Amino acid sequence: MAGELILVVAVIVAVGVVAQILGDRFRIPSIIFLIAAGIVLGPEGLGYVTRDTFGGALPSIVGLSVAVIVFEGAFHLSAQKLREAPRETIRLVTVGAAIALVGTAVTVRYALDAPWDISFLVGALLVATGPTVVTPILEVVPTRDSVEAALETEGIVNDVTAAILAIVVFEATVLSHETGAIIVEEFVVRLGVGALVGVAVAAALWVGVRYVDLSPGSAPQNARLLVLAGALVAYGVADAFRGEAGLAAVAVAGVLLGNLDLPYEEEISAFKGDVTLLVLSFVFIALTALLRFEDVLSLGLGGLVVVAAVVLVIRPALVLLSTVGDRFTRNERLFMSFVGPRGIIPASVATLFAVQLQESQPDAAALLVGTVFLVILSTVVLEGGFARYLAEYLDIIPMRVLIIGGGTVGRALADRLEDRGENVVIVENDDDAVERARNAGHTVHIGDGSDVDTLQSAGADNAKTVVAATGDDDVNLLVAQLANARFDIETVIARTNNPNNVAAFEDLGVQTISPTMATAQALDNLIERPALADWISGMGEDGDVQEIAVTADDLAGRRVADIAPDLPGGCLIALVSRDGDAQVPHGDFTLERGDRITLLGGHDAVREAMRVCHPDG
Repeated sequence: MAGELILVVAVIVAVGVVAQILGDRFRIPSIIFLIAAGIVLGPEGLGYVTRDTFGGALPSIVGLSVAVIVFEGAFHLSAQKLREAPRETIRLVTVGAAIALVGTAVTVRYALDAPWDISFLVGALLVATGPTVVTPILEVVPTRDSVEAALETEGIVNDVTAAILAIVVFEATVLSHETGAIIVEEFVVRLGVGALVGVAVAAALWVGVRYVDLSPGSAPQNARLLVLAGALVAYGVADAFRGEAGLAAVAVAGVLLGNLDLPYEEEISAFKGDVTLLVLSFVFIALTALLRFEDVLSLGLGGLVVVAAVVLVIRPALVLLSTVGDRFTRNERLFMSFVGPRGIIPASVATLFAVQLQESQPDAAALLVGTVFLVILSTVVLEGGFARYLAEYLDIIPMRVLIIGGGTVGRALADRLEDRGENVVIVENDDDAVERARNAGHTVHIGDGSDVDTLQSAGADNAKTVVAATGDDDVNLLVAQLANARFDIETVIARTNNPNNVAAFEDLGVQTISPTMATAQALDNLIERPALADWISGMGEDGDVQEIAVTADDLAGRRVADIAPDLPGGCLIALVSRDGDAQVPHGDFTLERGDRITLLGGHDAVREAMRVCHPDG
């Protein structure tokens, strides 16, 4: 029996890894492949995984696995991300969550003729969007930082609150029929217990990793293991005090550790990411394998009404109300309205509830699991499968930049562009360079950048900028000519390694950058303008310079002096370009719509000023 169980686990993990690889290969969220794998392996398919496979151990396995998943997502929730859309994010996890809860509960009550307690239980579960399903979509669909931050934060926070709220509703209404006051009290207590345990564990881990000698030879490895163990301890301790408080504990611990100056952070993050992928694959396949089609089919037309209401009414309503303001463009708000897939938390908690209700309330158990899984399947398949097409239709994907050449220069440029939120693809055919670029986290298309088919498959048709950054001037010239002649790229820039070739490039209408001249200029700045050189060297971290077109109607026709109070502190308009003529504007200079302005100042201040001047960007 033990040998059979080990084999089942091994098969599930192997299939899950293949699903992750397929998702990455075809640029489709891997959750779709995981769901398909679970159905194939489950009783509706091969019958390899059933409700009896794991016996009574499934709740514990799922609980610990979800703890790792939530911790990993929270660890990546940086304070800088939260600052991208603070007001809107708060509204999404408060007003938006309330709309999702009540709207879904009312829909289930009348569409499926379900009791109010089961209706609110389904509503509580389906509040959770979850990073496990949102993040894979955002990996396939690059968006502006503010959109990504809002959706990921909503997923992480709602995962925790939905799980706690659901368990409270289940215990207080479905099992005990308590009053609303008891529900609120239990929710606050569990959240508070989790937060306290999470703070304590995060503090202990931070002290342990930073100040305790973890052995010089294997300190990174020990730090990774310590953090992983700490996440599991946080979950276990909080859960022992109060059921489902463990998720709040790991979420709080993850957020705190992710924003502290933690040694070996990159190693810890990479390790946790790999562990999470394995855990996610296992849990999602195992839970989907427990799904019975008869539970879904028994819902009939009412089930489709619930899905339609969740996707087409409730989600758009809560997003549009929560994102009122100028932080997001209209098309970004529409995209966010479409991206609200449900995932691992509703699936796992609903399955555990159904097990407890199976004997006493079998009809309620079937309705609960059927409704939750129908919404999960529908939202994941629809939103995961069509998110990129919708994003392209709405034109919300940031400017695509192709960098031909993944060497030192190409990777450094990609780092800076991606820090600004640009959608960068490196084209490279050298195996070592491809590996280094991918290890650095860049998207790499393998092929010869001077080949038309390679450029096209890398996305040249949708690119606004192409940079030829190889070490071969002949290749760079050919790439630049192809980009101009075949793809009508807006901006084409070539690296000229030999300064004597600059004139030849420019005679052909190709903008060039010479490393020799750029280095000489940088050295000259250090000699003659040291303060400016120091500031430029830190640009992108503390300081920033950005050029952007003026599209805000309330800025056109106004003087620079009058606009200055509307800009964030520590930011100014350094240059204005109109009809190809650039000048340093004086206070009485009047801006016109379409002027390209250069903003100079602190990193965050410049990014905020960009949104003021170009709200459609």
